Amino acid sequence: MFAISLGDDGAELRPLEPWQAGEYLAHMDRGRDYIGRYVALPTVCTDLATSRAFLQAYADKAAADTGRIFGIWLDGTLVGGVMLRLMDTAAGTCEAGCWLEPSAAGRGLVTRAVRVMIDWAVFERGLHRVEWQVSSANTASIRVAERLGMTKEGVLRESYPYRGVRHDMEVWSVLAPEWRAAREQRP
Repeated sequence: MFAISLGDDGAELRPLEPWQAGEYLAHMDRGRDYIGRYVALPTVCTDLATSRAFLQAYADKAAADTGRIFGIWLDGTLVGGVMLRLMDTAAGTCEAGCWLEPSAAGRGLVTRAVRVMIDWAVFERGLHRVEWQVSSANTASIRVAERLGMTKEGVLRESYPYRGVRHDMEVWSVLAPEWRAAREQRP
């Protein structure tokens, strides 16, 4: 197993695998209401079996090279995660996503974790486009896209029905040449 440090605050990015379903479920239970405001993960992962099945689906995606999932640990506790929900290596595209429990919010963990994941997608896998889809109401996630230097491409009006409400979904992206140029300017 590997862990990538996300800074001096004890935060790490690690693979999230089926054998960690119990830890994942405990994390999801701690943040169920907060995470579920805009992300459907809490409705998918409701018990140990569904949590294991969800993580197995991502293990299968990793094996097929069509997606990835990583957890964010803070001082040894799983507090969130990032994923490449969709990944099409032939087309050179992927869609990134994230979630975080409330105890870890406001620390820049997601921004740092997604930055590592995009570095991997662009520099290791050679992907050209990383997309970020977010509810227009999810201002925290929109701020992550902005901090990452993504470009807002448009709004898919009322395209995402969730919890009885049709949400506008914003589409943000960064292209590999933009990401490379921005990385050269990072300290």
